[in-house]
Amino acid sequence: MNIQAMMKQAQKMQKDLMNKQSEIEKMEFETKQGFVTVRMNGKKEVISLKIDLDEEFTADDNDILEDMVKIAINNTCKKIDQTIQDKMGALAGSIPGIM
Repeated sequence: MNIQAMMKQAQKMQKDLMNKQSEIEKMEFETKQGFVTVRMNGKKEVISLKIDLDEEFTADDNDILEDMVKIAINNTCKKIDQTIQDKMGALAGSIPGIM
């Protein structure tokens, strides 16, 4: 394969990667963990955080609530990472230094 063909193929792969990245960044991901629901975009930015407490919730439950928020955010990030891997993994593996 000549250099021009390789460069053309690399440019196509780069364009495909950029398109997939843009697609993922526009997606929304949600995780519900107990009282907590977290919605994030593909850039791992929190779009919304909803906490549904029942009437029996007390100040002593605050530590549990904080843990639920952390778990929900981390699980949502894992969903985003998995989507990135699913959509870009094959392409990224073709270009050295990507992912």
